Amino acid sequence: QVQLVESGGGSVQAGGSLRLSCVASAHAYINYHMAWFRQSLGQEREGVAAIDSDGVTSYADSVKGRFTISKDNAKNTLYLQMDSLKPEDTAMYFCAADPQPYDPLTSRHYGYWGQGTQVTVSS
Repeated sequence: QVQLVESGGGSVQAGGSLRLSCVASAHAYINYHMAWFRQSLGQEREGVAAIDSDGVTSYADSVKGRFTISKDNAKNTLYLQMDSLKPEDTAMYFCAADPQPYDPLTSRHYGYWGQGTQVTVSS
């Protein structure tokens, strides 16, 4: 059973920073690809950043240079450091995991999901 629990969302002004965390069950953390997705009202879920079991990362163009995905092996925790936040970053953010997603930034390729954490950026 893969368990993912996100935290760290909140409200921040434009230009500010937040760090999201996702604690994963040990098996998923060690062996799976992991990623962050986001979904705003009326929009499809979009990939934000992904990291594979070897630490190779990928990012959506909209967040490159502003967001950083990382892992803390000692804590089985996935992070998303979000800097220079914009109002358009407002969304529910989800942590996801999968043994081998065909496309690391496509939601339908992930089988395990957390419950989400809300990020709101005001102008």
